[in-house]
Amino acid sequence: MSTPKRYTITAALPYTNGPIHIGHLAGVYVPADIYTRYLRQMGKDVVFVCGSDEHGVPITIKAKKEGVTPQDIVNKYDGIIRESFKDFGISFDNYSRTSREIHHKTASDFFEKLYEEGKFIEEVTEQLYDEEAKQFLADRFVIGTCPKCGSEESYGDQCEKCGTSHNATDLINPKSTISGATPILKETKHWFLPLDQYETWLKEWIVKGHKKDWKTNVYGQCKSWIDDGLRPRAVTRDLDWGIPVPVKGAEGKVLYVWFDAPIGYISATKEWAATTNKDWKTYWQDENTKLVHFIGKDNIVFHCIIFPSMLKAHGDYILPDNVPANEFLNLEGRKLSTSKNWAVWLHEYLADFPGKEDVLRYVLTANAPETKDNDFTWKDFQQRNNSELVAILGNFINRVVVLTNKYYDGKVPQPASLTSIDEETLAELKAYPAVISSAIEKYRFREAQAEMMNVARLGNKYLADEEPWKTFKTDKERTQTVMYVALQIASALVTLTEPFLPFTSVKLKNMLNLKENCSWEKLVSTDVLLPANHQIGKAELLFAKIEDTEIQHQLDKLEATKKANEAATKAVEPQKDFITFDDFSKIDLRVGTIIEAEKMPKAKKLLVLKVDTGIDTRTIVSGIAEHFSPEEIIGKKVSVVVNLKPIKLRGTLSEGMILMTENAEGKLVFVNPDEKGVASGTTIA
Repeated sequence: MSTPKRYTITAALPYTNGPIHIGHLAGVYVPADIYTRYLRQMGKDVVFVCGSDEHGVPITIKAKKEGVTPQDIVNKYDGIIRESFKDFGISFDNYSRTSREIHHKTASDFFEKLYEEGKFIEEVTEQLYDEEAKQFLADRFVIGTCPKCGSEESYGDQCEKCGTSHNATDLINPKSTISGATPILKETKHWFLPLDQYETWLKEWIVKGHKKDWKTNVYGQCKSWIDDGLRPRAVTRDLDWGIPVPVKGAEGKVLYVWFDAPIGYISATKEWAATTNKDWKTYWQDENTKLVHFIGKDNIVFHCIIFPSMLKAHGDYILPDNVPANEFLNLEGRKLSTSKNWAVWLHEYLADFPGKEDVLRYVLTANAPETKDNDFTWKDFQQRNNSELVAILGNFINRVVVLTNKYYDGKVPQPASLTSIDEETLAELKAYPAVISSAIEKYRFREAQAEMMNVARLGNKYLADEEPWKTFKTDKERTQTVMYVALQIASALVTLTEPFLPFTSVKLKNMLNLKENCSWEKLVSTDVLLPANHQIGKAELLFAKIEDTEIQHQLDKLEATKKANEAATKAVEPQKDFITFDDFSKIDLRVGTIIEAEKMPKAKKLLVLKVDTGIDTRTIVSGIAEHFSPEEIIGKKVSVVVNLKPIKLRGTLSEGMILMTENAEGKLVFVNPDEKGVASGTTIA
C-alpha cells in the first residue's frame, strides 16, 4: 500500500468473564496503544477501537459457576475492564460492547446480506447433545482428546496445547463440561461459511501475495492452515445467549461468537463516528485506509483466515494490511491461567502500585513475547524499574532539571559556541526519531523502546563526560552550553517517551513547562526544541525505587495461589476397605493436652511432645516441626490415639499418635477438640 490516508487499529475484544491480566496487556493492548499513540504523534488520521466481547461461551460457563445470569457477569466485568484500561492509559477512541443495539444490528445486517446472496451453506448435521442437561453443547461445553496432538484437555473448538482449531465432533472421547456425561449426536440445522471456497483466494492473498512482511509466526500458522485444507465452519449455534439469527426457521439459535465478535470492530467504529461526525465507511471501506489487527497468537486463524473470508464474502470492506500477533507471556515460569487465578490482574496491580502505570508498561514492552513465549517475573520487574527507569531515565531528567534550577533559576541558559562533542551529541539525538519510527512501523516495539532509553543513556553519558557541576566553578560559558544541550535531550524525551510511557511524558512535559508536545517531525526538522530563557518548572521524581518488601508481597500472593491450586487438584484418596464396628471400637481416641514441646536434635521435621492424656502423661514424637514452633502448641488440646503400639523414633519411644490433616494451603492443622469445658482424657466417640 502507498502511504495510507488513514488507519483503523483494532485490539482483540476481551471476553467479559474475568478481568484483564498482564498476558492480555503484553500480547495485545500495550503494543496496540504504542502504535496508535505514535501514529497520532505523526499527525495521522487514526481510529483505535475495542470493546467487551459479551457473547462467548466462557461467559455462560462463568455464570453457571457463580449461579447468576450471563448479563450479570458481563456487566460486572465490563465495568472492571473498562475502568482498568482507562486507569492504565490505553487510549481507545472507543471501547464498546457487543451487547449494544448498534452491534446487534450491524452483525445481523452483515449476516443477512451474506444469507440473501447465498454465501452460506445450510445443513442439517449431527451435533453433540447432552441428554442430562437437555441442550446442544457449544464448543466450550465439550472437552476431550485432541485429534491432532492427543491432549486430553482440548476444547471443542480449539486445542490450547497445540493450537489446532477443530469442530467439537472431531474430539476423541468427548465429555460434557456441564454434566460430565458422554454426549450423543443429535440432528440440528445450521448455516456454514464455506471456507473451502475461499482457499484459492486466501492462498493468493497470503501465501503468494505480499503478506510475507507479516510476522513469521502469523504467516507460518496461516500457511499451515491453508496447506491442511479448509472446511466449512458453522456461523450459528444452538444457544440461548447471543445475537438471535435473523432468518426464519432459526428460532433458538444465535450467531456463533467467532462470527459476531470481529464485526464488533465495525460496530465500535460506527458508534465512534456517530459521536464525532465522522464517516465510518471511510475507515472500513476505503482502499486508502490501513487496517491493522492487534491480537494474541490464539486468535490468528480468526483474524487472518476467517474474518478476511467474511469480509471478502460481503464485498464492501477492506482487508487487514497486517496482523502483528504476539506469542504468550508466562508468569514466574508457569502458563497464565484465568481459571486457576495464576495471573497478575491489572486492576489489582493498579491498586498495589499506585502511580506506577508506566513501570508495568515499560516492563511488559521490554519483555514482550514478540517472537517467542516470554516470562514475567517480579524480580525482573523490580530490576528494570530500579536499574533502568530510576537509574537511567529518571536520573538523567532529575540531574538536568535540578541543575537548571540551581544554576539558572530554572531558565534555559544561552549557549556559547558548540564544541564537536556538542554537535555530535545533537546530531545523534536528531537521528533517534527515525530509528524509533522504523522499529515501530515494523511492529518491533521492544526494539523501539530500547532505542528510546538509549536517548536517556546518551544524556547521562554526555553529562558524565562534560561534568557541568565542575565546570560551573571554572568555565561559566561552557556550563551554559552543556546544560543547554542536555535540556534539548530532555525536551526530545517528552515526545519520544509518549508512546511507551504516556504518564511519564506528561510529568516531563509539565516539569519542562511545555505547552504542547513537539511532533515527531519537529524532532527531526528543528535544531532548537527548548529555546534559551524558557522557564522550566521544579524537579519531581519520575520513578521511585521498588523495595524488596513490595516484591515479596506479590510473590507471597502467588505462592498462596499455587498452594490453593495444588490443594484443589490434589486427588482425593479412595475409600479404604470396610471395617466392622468391632474393628473401630478397638481404637481408643481421647482428648489430650500438650504440656511440653521441643525439637528433636538433628531432625528437621520432628517435635518431641509431652501430652496429658487424662490417664497419664506420655511422650509422643510428631512430624510437625516444619509447621509449628514448640512454643505455639503448648497448652493445645489435641486428638490422640492412645492405644497405638509404642515405637522408637530416633531413639525416643513414641507412645501414641496425634491426629492431623492439611488445609487448602497445604499446611498441617490439628483435628481439633479445643472447646471450652472439654477435659483431657475425654473419650472421642
